[in-house]
Amino acid sequence: MLTRRSLAALAGAAALALAAAVPALAQPIVIKFSHVVAPDTPKGKGATKFEELAEKYTNGAVDVEVYPNSQLYKDKEELEALQLGAVQMLAPSLAKFGPLGVQDFEVFDLPYIFKGYDALHTVTNGEVGKMLFSKLEDKGIKGLAYWDNGFKIMSANSPIATPDDFLGLKMRIQSSKVLEAEMNALGAVPQVMAFSEVYQALQTGVVDGTENPPSNMYTQKMHEVQKHATVSNHGYLGYAVIVNKQFWDGLPEEVRAGLEKALTEATDYANGIAKEENDKSLQAMKDAGTTEFHELTPEELAAWEEALAPVHEEMAGRIGAETIAAVKAATGTN
Repeated sequence: MLTRRSLAALAGAAALALAAAVPALAQPIVIKFSHVVAPDTPKGKGATKFEELAEKYTNGAVDVEVYPNSQLYKDKEELEALQLGAVQMLAPSLAKFGPLGVQDFEVFDLPYIFKGYDALHTVTNGEVGKMLFSKLEDKGIKGLAYWDNGFKIMSANSPIATPDDFLGLKMRIQSSKVLEAEMNALGAVPQVMAFSEVYQALQTGVVDGTENPPSNMYTQKMHEVQKHATVSNHGYLGYAVIVNKQFWDGLPEEVRAGLEKALTEATDYANGIAKEENDKSLQAMKDAGTTEFHELTPEELAAWEEALAPVHEEMAGRIGAETIAAVKAATGTN
């Protein structure tokens, strides 16, 4: 676990290195891009694409170093590291901003608020998405882009076709009050845990199940230690590509322009492959035969939606009723 003192020391070293490098551009400006998932996930591939394009469009003035699989920081550490300048770029899941005091982003965790990618993109590509990013600036963070992973499925070591099937199950979630409320609504026991620890926890029975988009479940081999899964598509998992605001604002204008171009193309690429990667991962897990997958019937889906609907009202005071209303207005949902 990094201490604030060690992070501060890293931040100071990073700041001195940047100050020395930028005026003369004698050496590339290093951007450490840290994330917690595997390189072959949609986010992992997007980060690699950004690395390639950033170095191309800045003519080598920037050296992007990508660190996947929590190599540098775990979930709880990475935002603090970014704020202190020990790392320059992250792509955390949108739920991670709640502990910073920007709970508006937890609107993305609300169950069944998005009826597919088209509805989602009216938010992330529109004015609501810009409004949400603006709330990060006084935290020393600049929001640059939204990257999709996909819609989540539930998994456990017992059948979970109906809400009643969750009663008493210990379900791993990432840190999010909305996801806690979601599991409580299903009668499950929410267990907050770092992503890098989930496989072992499932394997040893510390938790009974979890929720993930298929690409995360497959690349972390969770299907090897989960006997059942339900294709519920109950919630969305997406990421915000963010940078240390002071670092970003201090870049030479021509370098920043090259990075913006690179990020625009990397975002189109990452979001373009997200659904495809999840579909492939779901099929690969079905083919592996270690997990029995259940597709919800229309009646079962209605029961899930009914069980989870109270979470919207329960969380309005935390997320902000105006933010929830803005998302629903953009997507045309009730």
